[in-house]
Amino acid sequence: MPQPRRLHDRYFRQAKAEGYLARSAYKLAEIDDRKKLLRPGDRVLDLGCAPGSWLQVAAERVGPAGVVVGLDLKESAAGLGARVLALQGDVFETDPADLARAAASVAGGEPRAFDVILSGVAPNTSGHGDDLVSARLCRRVLEIVPELLRPGGHLVVKIFEGAEYPGVLGEAGAMFGEARGFKPKASREVSREMYIVAKGLRAAR
Repeated sequence: MPQPRRLHDRYFRQAKAEGYLARSAYKLAEIDDRKKLLRPGDRVLDLGCAPGSWLQVAAERVGPAGVVVGLDLKESAAGLGARVLALQGDVFETDPADLARAAASVAGGEPRAFDVILSGVAPNTSGHGDDLVSARLCRRVLEIVPELLRPGGHLVVKIFEGAEYPGVLGEAGAMFGEARGFKPKASREVSREMYIVAKGLRAAR
């Protein structure tokens, strides 16, 4: 008999106790602890940022000299800090240059590429074809990476396991020095989500 899904597990309770907006905060924290992606002063883009837990973790890790810009169809929580800007928009329709300009508006100075791009963009799950939609979203992220991420920069993108996963992982590997799949402990056991962690964007030829 299958075990009932536990929505309020220890990560949910821990997030409430520590002031994070969602349990997913611990997914990014573990990824960064393992892979060392976020550094003080970094400029970070978070695609699919609502409700804002990754914005919180990223802001903590880049510190007061860093900048974090988020984009999501849904509104993210307000009051995440003076160096955090959450925008509403569609990753397919938003001009990538507008995201770089948004970071510059917070940091001051001219627009420049991001040091790290995070993406938790995911489809509204239906139980049928979710992995295909997820792969399409990931490919959109990979499409805009060269325009937004500096050479040597890093990427974390969520994807649902399925037939397209190996192909998307290979596409990321062709763009970066290293690309590996990773499933954080805070991911639910029944979840099909994986995270492609790609380090060292190759310079455009």
